[in-house]
Amino acid sequence: MAGHRAARLPAQHHGTAIIGVLLEDVANPFAAELLRAVENVVSEQDSLVVCASSDGDAARERALLEAFCTRRVDGLIIVPCGPDHRYLLTELRRGTQVVFADRPAPTIAADTVISDNVGGSRLAVSHLVDAGHTRIGFLGDLRQIYTAAERHRGYLAALQSAGIEPDERLIRRDIHNEQSAEHATHDLLAAAPAPTAIFTAQNLLTIGARKALGSAGAERMVAHVGFDDVPLAGLLDPGITVIAQDPQAMGELAAQMLLRRLRDPAAAPETVEVPTRLIARGSGEIRAGRSSATDRPAAPIATPL
Repeated sequence: MAGHRAARLPAQHHGTAIIGVLLEDVANPFAAELLRAVENVVSEQDSLVVCASSDGDAARERALLEAFCTRRVDGLIIVPCGPDHRYLLTELRRGTQVVFADRPAPTIAADTVISDNVGGSRLAVSHLVDAGHTRIGFLGDLRQIYTAAERHRGYLAALQSAGIEPDERLIRRDIHNEQSAEHATHDLLAAAPAPTAIFTAQNLLTIGARKALGSAGAERMVAHVGFDDVPLAGLLDPGITVIAQDPQAMGELAAQMLLRRLRDPAAAPETVEVPTRLIARGSGEIRAGRSSATDRPAAPIATPL
């Protein structure tokens, strides 16, 4: 991405600090891995991490951040959900340092670590196009979320590159949990014409979609690629093909950038984009035109335990 530097870890910080980490939901596997990486880096500096979940609620996010600041944390790592974080400017002037992770905060200039959401989504959809699919369904998170909007943009860009006109009947946005993703997938499968492939743009949506495909007996007929890896995805049959983020690298970078910021508050803010990669496990390699649940994808499939 233009203006972004290559991902690398800055030098170690040699102070003691209390770091507040605000995630959307610490129970989400991506968030949990990111948090663990932050803890690993900060603990090496004999510093302390305190954590909370915003639940994607802007008012709750603001209340929690203000509570962190009242308790005089030295720095904050924030996965933002609200549209405006200018209420933090007073704290920034007082010396509290901030790094945003996973999503930028457009109203504040601060260090930021993000994934290549557009590029990863384009890779996912292009992978399905290469398997012969032209009716590719899309399940996306809340459209006001930066990552959801970027992944939808990547989906559309891949279709455009392949000369495929987007079909709004195959697109479901504002899907935020497993249950709604399961319902939306059943809805897509009942459409006429139904998609021959589905791209799910968030890990909880991937789980919900796979549940629906399994209950409909369509997991070997409808190709499926998810954005972000999910636990045990390789143990299913077929395994779930995913675009894997690197939450460990993102957490490490966010923590290191914050420690550096505590050491050198005057440095110019930077945005680091962490690459994504495709892991082919079987579901994304199902070719268009399969008509029998006994058909197997061409790619090797993991044997279930």
